[in-house]
Amino acid sequence: GANGAGKTTTFSMIVGLLKPDDGKILLDEKNIARYPIHKRARAGVAYLAQEPSVYRNLTVEQNICLAWEVHGVPRKERKERLEGLLEDFSLHKVRKSLGIELSGGERRRVEIARALAIEPKFLLLDEPFTGVDPIAVSEIQEIVLRLKGRHIGILITDHNVRETLAITDRSYIIREGQILVHGDAATIASSQLARKYYLGEKFETGFEGKKPAGEIPVQEVTAG
Repeated sequence: GANGAGKTTTFSMIVGLLKPDDGKILLDEKNIARYPIHKRARAGVAYLAQEPSVYRNLTVEQNICLAWEVHGVPRKERKERLEGLLEDFSLHKVRKSLGIELSGGERRRVEIARALAIEPKFLLLDEPFTGVDPIAVSEIQEIVLRLKGRHIGILITDHNVRETLAITDRSYIIREGQILVHGDAATIASSQLARKYYLGEKFETGFEGKKPAGEIPVQEVTAG
């Protein structure tokens, strides 16, 4: 959706940064709408905001380890988890580098690694493709697909339509807080409503006839 459609607001309600006026947020059939932020995180919800969140004066290792300080992971477990995350996100070569020294793509990988350090069930990525180069966009797409393969639910908001539709099983176009259309990439790309209010009439898809890659369970989120 366009700016102001309600994408970030929806994410903020899911993670507990905003209180919904009404409705439910269901996780494993439990309504977590009134859970505090830390309790939602422990229930399995992780969030990566669109604003940069890497601490510039801490190393890559220190940035990742911060997640465990907050969530009380025993120190003996941290080393093994750290090595695994550094390997998964190709961060070994920059593990001792300060945040200020990282490229845009490296910073984004550190942010995702830190979000995954607490082993969430769902990861919310708010505009993950913003401010990174095309190579980094491809890297993030590959990361998302790998995480999906591990049965981690991924929710994404982004203005980069093609990049997002290429990796999602189900997408939603929203306008002023209301869902206009939802479905797989081909459904979204061919929707007249989506073209009228967001994609534009000249939007060229490349998704015609594409079959959905398989649906993953999506938790219901309703709010006034």
